Amino acid sequence: MAISVFRFAPKTWGAADDLEAVAPIPLPSMANPTVILSGLMVIFLLLFVTVGPSLWRQSPSQQWLSQISEGASRARSVRIVSDNGAWRPSKKADAPSGLKVHAANTEYVRLQWPKLAGIERYRVYRGDADKPGLGLAITETADSYYQDRLQLSSEVYRYTIADADTGLLLLSREVRPEAAMSVFEAQLQGLIPVTNNKTQWVEIPGHPLGTDALGRDILARLMAGGRTSLFVGVVAPLLFITFGCIFGAIAGLMGGWVDQLAMRFVDFVVALPFLLFMILFRVAFGIGPGENGIMPLIVAMLVLSWPGSARLIRGQVLALRSQPFVEASRIAGVSTSRIILRHMLPNVLPMILVAFSFAIPQAIFTEAFLSFIGMGVSPPTTSWGALCNEGIKTLLSHPRQLILPAIFISLSVLAFNILGDALRDATDRRSGVVRA
Repeated sequence: MAISVFRFAPKTWGAADDLEAVAPIPLPSMANPTVILSGLMVIFLLLFVTVGPSLWRQSPSQQWLSQISEGASRARSVRIVSDNGAWRPSKKADAPSGLKVHAANTEYVRLQWPKLAGIERYRVYRGDADKPGLGLAITETADSYYQDRLQLSSEVYRYTIADADTGLLLLSREVRPEAAMSVFEAQLQGLIPVTNNKTQWVEIPGHPLGTDALGRDILARLMAGGRTSLFVGVVAPLLFITFGCIFGAIAGLMGGWVDQLAMRFVDFVVALPFLLFMILFRVAFGIGPGENGIMPLIVAMLVLSWPGSARLIRGQVLALRSQPFVEASRIAGVSTSRIILRHMLPNVLPMILVAFSFAIPQAIFTEAFLSFIGMGVSPPTTSWGALCNEGIKTLLSHPRQLILPAIFISLSVLAFNILGDALRDATDRRSGVVRA
């Protein structure tokens, strides 16, 4: 692939359309590993946010109450259990000789132990079976039974009963709760009909990347957040670069006092604080707390981010105006519109593409930063920046909820930056252009 630069080579003053191509600009080899890697990353990101949701059909807003902040899991069958609230063992049942487990599932673990003489209050500890220590003291009770309903998972726990007054350890037992789901949650998720309480087992989907603090599938939320981030990252640069190119081209073509006035206006826009105007636009659009702020974000980028492309195109147009082939075209009577289409646009277009490719990662990072501080998108809409905002709250206990969206932000910024470098090298007219 090569980009040809045309110059005007008239045989006579009237031959305005005779164009002679000079040496083409050699493009870098497509076998360059960096170019291939950036292209593959861009393709992966686009497929991830467009094709991914059709393959992974979980809703990003669906909350699995029994799977809050869980790690990676596969699809599995779980038992449906009734949640009757308070529990106590039957009075007809014989007193146990040790620590007895009446039921053990992820909704509740029901324990009973013998009432020992001289002990008025019991303290119940729960800890991981593979870790030393007693674990967490979950209750103190005068009864000789207890129902644990504190966010259980399918792992081995060690329950320890101690004297609450003296701290003397009395009984201990390891328990592995089986996977279960309450009737209420199963009906809420649509797994069983509301009128049907007889279902014993249901199939629940897996979560390859785990769930967040509200039990939502992280993979589905990364796809949904990527759609928002890439939408802002592509649409906003497309708008403000288009406006900047038109503004800069008009300033460069007109020249004189028009050019000077236009550049002073550009200097004024550059001096405006972006974050302050982002806040003002949110107020102007009537965006309150918890409402989606995508439109104010795009408008703020459009109003304040175009000066860079305007200066770039204005400088290129000024350089092209003094070229001999443009002057010759004017002398030959070629119209201004034809000069723009046949001479200026082919020379300026590669630079516009480079500016666009570099503006995409800038817009993605800007959206991520604003969403991270709460000035961008708001629930139920999400983005990679908003996911980082949610993940920072559970950084110490579940770091993947912050690390995963941060990785996708880094990948997208890196991929588009590398792609911009490749386009810049490909369109660098100082390498290999020979004019006759």
